[in-house]
Amino acid sequence: MAMNDSVNILNSAYLAVEYIDSFLPDNPLQQPFKNAWNYMLDNYTKFQIATWGSLIVHEVSYFLLCVPGFVFQFIPYMQKYKIQQDKPETWEKQWKCFKTLLFNHFFIQLPLICGTYYFTEYFNIPYEWDEMPRWYILVAQCFGCAVIEDAWHYFLHRLLHHKRIYKYIHKVHHEFVAPFGMQAEYAHPLETLILGTGFFIGIVVFCNHMILLWAWVICRLMETIDVHSGYDIPLNPLHLVPFYAGARFHDFHHMNFIGNYASTFTWWDRIFATDSQFITYKEKEKKQQLMAKKKAN
Repeated sequence: MAMNDSVNILNSAYLAVEYIDSFLPDNPLQQPFKNAWNYMLDNYTKFQIATWGSLIVHEVSYFLLCVPGFVFQFIPYMQKYKIQQDKPETWEKQWKCFKTLLFNHFFIQLPLICGTYYFTEYFNIPYEWDEMPRWYILVAQCFGCAVIEDAWHYFLHRLLHHKRIYKYIHKVHHEFVAPFGMQAEYAHPLETLILGTGFFIGIVVFCNHMILLWAWVICRLMETIDVHSGYDIPLNPLHLVPFYAGARFHDFHHMNFIGNYASTFTWWDRIFATDSQFITYKEKEKKQQLMAKKKAN
C-alpha cells in the first residue's frame, strides 16, 4: 500500500513538472547543443566518446571549477569569505596537490574511465540525441546519484577514519588542514578507488543515456570542489539544494578531523550525531560574534 502511494506521488510529480515544462520557452542553446552532439556521434566512435570524451569532460570540468577558488586567494576583498583565514594557500602546497592530482587522474581514474564504453555496451546505454532524457529527468537522476553517493561516502569515509587504518590511507587527504578547491581529489590511490565506488553505484541504478554519466560527473565535481574551496560565498546557488552541507560544514571536518563525514548532505551526520562537535563550534562562534558586536557598540 505504501509503495503504491509512493509511486502515485512520483507519477503526479512527474506529470506536474511535465505540464509546467510545456509552458516554458524553448531553450536557445538546445539547437546548438543538438548540432554539436550529432556532430560528435557522426565523427567519433562510441569507444572514443565514452573514453576520451569522458576524460575530457572530467579534466576540463575539474580545473575550470577550481579556477574561482584559485583566483580568490589573490583578491583581498574575498578574504573575508575565507573560512580559515589564518591558513592561507601556498604555492608549495598547491604544486604538491597538482602533481598528485595528475597521477591519480591518469593512472587511477583513466583506467576506470576506459571501462565506460564496455559498461554502456553491456547495459545497452544509448548515445543518440532522440533517446536523451528531458532536463527534469536528468536533474532528478543526478539528485538520486548524489543521495546514493552521499550514503556510501558517509559510511566508508567514517570507516577510513578508524584509528587502525587512518594513517595508511585517509591521512593523505588530511595533509591540508585548510582545504582549497583543487584538493578535492587529492587522496591516496586506494581512497580514490574506495570512495570513488560510490560515484558509480548511482550510474548503475539510473543510467539510461550517456549524457547522465557526463552530467553526474559535472554535478559531483561542482559539489566536491565547492565544499573543499575553503570559502563560504554568500548567494552560492548550491545552498538552494535541500540539506546541502556546503564548504563550512566540510571545512570543519578538515580542521577538526572528527565528524561531518558526509560528502553532500547533512542528514547522515545528524542521524548518527557525528555533527555534534560542529554544532557546538557554531554556537560558540555565534556567541563570540555577539560579544564582539557588543564591545564595538
